[in-house]
Amino acid sequence: MRYFLELAYSGASYNGWQRQPNAPSVQQTLEENLSKLLGATIEIVGAGRTDTGVNASYYVAHFDSVREISDCKDFCYHLNSMLPFDIAVYRVYEVSDSAHARFDAISREYRYHIILGKDPFRKHVAWQYYGALDVEAMNTAAEHLLINDDFTSFAKLNSNNHTNICHVSHARWERVGESELVFTIRANRFLRNMVRAIVGTLVDVGRGKITSERFGEIVRARDLSLSSASAPAAGLFLTDIEYPETIKQQNN
Repeated sequence: MRYFLELAYSGASYNGWQRQPNAPSVQQTLEENLSKLLGATIEIVGAGRTDTGVNASYYVAHFDSVREISDCKDFCYHLNSMLPFDIAVYRVYEVSDSAHARFDAISREYRYHIILGKDPFRKHVAWQYYGALDVEAMNTAAEHLLINDDFTSFAKLNSNNHTNICHVSHARWERVGESELVFTIRANRFLRNMVRAIVGTLVDVGRGKITSERFGEIVRARDLSLSSASAPAAGLFLTDIEYPETIKQQNN
């Protein structure tokens, strides 16, 4: 039987989602506790990889179990009691054996948070940036993400991608209060480090180092050496993953 997990995690203490040979990961932590709870070795498949320090306010993964979970709410309660404080499972539900947390995802959404100044309570959840940023120029530049689909200029080297083609459907900055900026980007898929590289380059637009037009040239150049330094991992959140209605209907 196959089950989907809906969860959230803080990435501050983990070397990303994917299991690592000599470093803690979210995947490893979940697998170890699921295996204890179910009394069998459990392997879990996530909707995608998040890098070291990146957070997820909404994440989906699936696992297979020979043992049936008769009460998913009770199972969720016991799993949460075993997990560390920085990983929370919200739902566990059965899906068809063919449902896949990664390959069935239609789109994913990330949000990046920038605090304009210093906030001692948000060290691990935002980039604390000192200086003014031209949000209008950053949004003008972000429009280039909607009309181009090759993101080689923001793809981490040696990532073994079959293609660097991504279809971005939304990319925009918004002000939240007086001191916070939030960048929301949605696409069918993302490359490793892509969002942080985009944010770092857009911030260079905002501080006047490059123009909006130059940002467009960087996108079209398909050359990683032209993009700016990546934004810090702490400000990045995976916030949504969309699946077909057929999968959603299975657990209603």
